[in-house]
Amino acid sequence: MANTFIVQKLGGSFKDKYELAEKYYTLLSALNNLRLTERDVQLIAFTAVKGNMSYANYREEFCKKYSTSSPTINNIISKLKKMGVLIKDNGKIKVVPVLVLDFEKDVKLLMSLEHGQTN
Repeated sequence: MANTFIVQKLGGSFKDKYELAEKYYTLLSALNNLRLTERDVQLIAFTAVKGNMSYANYREEFCKKYSTSSPTINNIISKLKKMGVLIKDNGKIKVVPVLVLDFEKDVKLLMSLEHGQTN
């Protein structure tokens, strides 16, 4: 029996690099059953775009943009570090490099959803 598959083209346009990054990390969370909350995704996206969350001015900007507090950021950072999504590199809180894209550019994803092997 020949392998068959379905091809479907999906897309969207986003107002800025933060919204694009949020959509990317939301999809990543859904496909990998990470169960990230909306605020988790916002923090990951913001950190990926900014490069790190160690600077007080970045944290303040995040708090203003998403109407949250510094203690909330600290709790989310702790959670995401335990999950391996964020790392501390030379004193800077960053998204693990394998998960960082250049959100200044358009992103095209090739997604593969496959049936698992059964015995």
